[in-house]
Amino acid sequence: MLRGKVAVVTGASRGIGHATVEKLAQNGADVWACVRGQTDEFKDWCTHLSSQCSVSVTPLAFDLTNETEQREAFGVIRKSEKPIDVLVNAAGAVFNATFLMTKRHDAENLFAVNYFSQLQWTQYILKTMLRQKRGSIVNIASSGGIDANAGRTAYNASKAAVIATTQTMAKELGPTGIRVNAVAPGLTDTDMARNFTPKDVMSTELEHSCLKRMGQPEEIANVILFLASDMSSFVTGQVWRVDGGMY
Repeated sequence: MLRGKVAVVTGASRGIGHATVEKLAQNGADVWACVRGQTDEFKDWCTHLSSQCSVSVTPLAFDLTNETEQREAFGVIRKSEKPIDVLVNAAGAVFNATFLMTKRHDAENLFAVNYFSQLQWTQYILKTMLRQKRGSIVNIASSGGIDANAGRTAYNASKAAVIATTQTMAKELGPTGIRVNAVAPGLTDTDMARNFTPKDVMSTELEHSCLKRMGQPEEIANVILFLASDMSSFVTGQVWRVDGGMY
């Protein structure tokens, strides 16, 4: 589905981002796998995936919230002189607190990761996409950005901002041939979900879903693959809920 295309994926070291790198590579894309901290294990994984799928999976380590590192990382991508066809903004963080217990600096730190850093990174990648007059951008939002579940004021707000920006970008960039969509996962079986979701909250969310189970990162990556590919060539400005039928 992506043979001959080049993708950039943030948050590639774990969870949905990790599964997305694997899924895109398996479907023929060369991938820039962006992580905050690079380990030998991650580099070995990228090398193995490259060999297994006969593509290039290149690890790229930088802190998304650091403007200098972000600019330098984009410079590395630009020097490759390869067009960027797909951008998946999967990096993210979570913070649990009720509205009254949410301090300003906690909200600002969360927005720095979940929104502002990705806004700037996308602007960099758009420099190449606009020259090509094509591209697909997939932003990872959350069902919380739609449903506003209790106990995650700042997190829900940051993901709601991602959704609003996705829809605005789609309107602005559509005439240039660039599509922008968002995926809004529900409770997904990742380290972040298990470490930061209280057991009672997890039980309640699962009870209020049609499938009564957590999603797997690969299931989210399947939808990302569709939106990244030409199979979704007439799809833009949409927020795809992948949440097991939450209600």
